[in-house]
Amino acid sequence: MRLANHLVDLIGGVLRRLSDIESGWWSLQSPWRGVLGSWDSFAGWLATPLFEIGDVSVTSMGLIRFVVIITVAWWLSRFAQAAMSRVAVYRPNFSQASLYTLNRVLHYTVLTLGFAIGLSSIGIDLSKFALFASALGVGVGFGLQNLISNFVAGLMLLFEKSLKVGDFIELESGIIGEVREINIRSTLITTNDNIDIVVPNSVFVNGHVMNWTMRDVIRRIHVPFGVAYGSDKELVRKAALEAAGAVKHTLTGIEARQPQVWLTAFGDSSLDFELIVWLTSEAVKRPGAVQADYLWAIETALRNYGIEIPFPQRDLHIRSWSASRRPPAEEPA
Repeated sequence: MRLANHLVDLIGGVLRRLSDIESGWWSLQSPWRGVLGSWDSFAGWLATPLFEIGDVSVTSMGLIRFVVIITVAWWLSRFAQAAMSRVAVYRPNFSQASLYTLNRVLHYTVLTLGFAIGLSSIGIDLSKFALFASALGVGVGFGLQNLISNFVAGLMLLFEKSLKVGDFIELESGIIGEVREINIRSTLITTNDNIDIVVPNSVFVNGHVMNWTMRDVIRRIHVPFGVAYGSDKELVRKAALEAAGAVKHTLTGIEARQPQVWLTAFGDSSLDFELIVWLTSEAVKRPGAVQADYLWAIETALRNYGIEIPFPQRDLHIRSWSASRRPPAEEPA
């Protein structure tokens, strides 16, 4: 009997406990009903079509998926580029220009794949989209010829490596500077005055470009100057070579690339010379400042040796008019 009473008491306690839990659940259910209702409304808004592309209805959820996929593709591209940069650090022979080219191509490829996957997630058939894009490209291509040519030129520059980031170049238009970026449409050039110039990529393919640092960073410059007739040529040579040695930009230590002095012409007022100097790698990208330094040193050296720097001289002949040949004075009205 005692065992039966204990079982009855145990069952009664369990039933009372279940009753308390049920009453507590119903008391908590009423606040959550509003939350669940709001979520149902939000889910319904996400599934509502916003517009249609062909037979495909684009919803808010589809646009969110598209943006998320593009964002993930962009981050994957950045992560892959960072990984390639870390690998290049441990390989000193790896060219920075090649690394830049690989990074740009990888970036464009990943973004293109992300864009295609994003369109597929919306429900757009890529085969139909390709047909639409080709038909649209025929009509719009005529108005975007410059954009397309610049894009193709940018790819050619990246793969040919005739122009790379860090090169010091000079264009036909007179622009001189260092290549900072090679983008899809244009290339960014920074001059020595720290001025950024955006140049279309087609300019580098269709025009003449002087690349000062394409194969070698050591270059030679010609510094013209003149002295008066009658000056000692050997003394002029000695002064010019001393001036070259006094300038820090002069390359030293290579026998075949020593400074030279050439007599180039017999000018109207002077003997014309040129100081031929090979420059260090740091000086190649500063042509204006380097030219000024050598002219300054040459003038100082010539002055120290008493060599005259001439200036143009002209003789003025004045003819006097006789009184008979003077024009008659006008009579007052």
